[in-house]
Amino acid sequence: MHEIIKKLRKDSLTFEQLAHIIENEKYDEEILNYANEIREKYVGNEVYVRAIIEFSNYCRMDCLYCGLRAQNKNIKRYRMTIDEIIDRAKLIAERGIKTVVLQSGEDTYYTKEVMSNLIKEIKKFDVAITLSIGEREFDEYKAWKEVGADRYLMRHETADEVLYNKLHPSDTFENRKRHLFKLKELGYEVGAGCMVGLPGQGPIELAKDLIFLRELDSDMIGIGPFIPNPDTPLKDEKGGDLKTTLKIIALARILIPTANIPATTAMGSLHPFGRQLALKYGANVIMPNLTPNPYRPNYTLYPNKICLFEADTSCIECTKAMIKSLNREVGKSYGFRVKAS
Repeated sequence: MHEIIKKLRKDSLTFEQLAHIIENEKYDEEILNYANEIREKYVGNEVYVRAIIEFSNYCRMDCLYCGLRAQNKNIKRYRMTIDEIIDRAKLIAERGIKTVVLQSGEDTYYTKEVMSNLIKEIKKFDVAITLSIGEREFDEYKAWKEVGADRYLMRHETADEVLYNKLHPSDTFENRKRHLFKLKELGYEVGAGCMVGLPGQGPIELAKDLIFLRELDSDMIGIGPFIPNPDTPLKDEKGGDLKTTLKIIALARILIPTANIPATTAMGSLHPFGRQLALKYGANVIMPNLTPNPYRPNYTLYPNKICLFEADTSCIECTKAMIKSLNREVGKSYGFRVKAS
């Protein structure tokens, strides 16, 4: 085991060795604890709070696992107005949160010009802006970066080409890679990440995910369990488990020590203390849902999503209390990635 840890530390594991580690439980405890040491060494004790506004649940894509998929007729669709989005971003900034995450399905109703104006208005509140709105044209990415967007989050979900193409009938893994590397080229902090427990996914496929994240040098890494949605073709599949998901988060921290890694909302849906455990084993970001009601319950990526029916802003203080309960500090900066020297 010590030799394995040395190779993890030096980034010298082979693909087969990485898959072997993922598959074998005997390595779990040491890997989880080592990830926490790496997190403390490279990104410190702060947990950055990044507030999400899910401003539209329309989507042109038909990804097999996603409740927002275009063919889902059982979802109540909505689009927030520009004024509603700006008002919510202002509230977030007034509560001391330094990053606003604008998230939606792939909804081209919000054009390049509309999004550019929205970004310019929100930047007036002295916040960093993360966009999570799927694949768009390269000239759109460029325009949004030029007016102030800081980060772009676009998870790859799986780096196994065959599995990716099967799950995304309107897309290919090569195309997703092209978009992610273009965003890097344009100067965004770029976030990718995977689901754990997808049908047809095993240790080999998860090793591919980790290697791809390292290849991309992903600035943000979003990892969460696959949770089957009853309104999708994968409704009868098993879904991901807590132990494996935590292990992949921990390995991502070890392999890319300075990345910002969120304790995803899906972790909290999988287990009552899922987000706390993710923070314990490598994560350093938490993303409370600040989507206003009545929209919030209709952003149904997966079932049993937490924090849907509380008061609009209760997630802020709840999140801060969670961070403090773990003897961690609430981050006060924008939380940009600091590369290791």
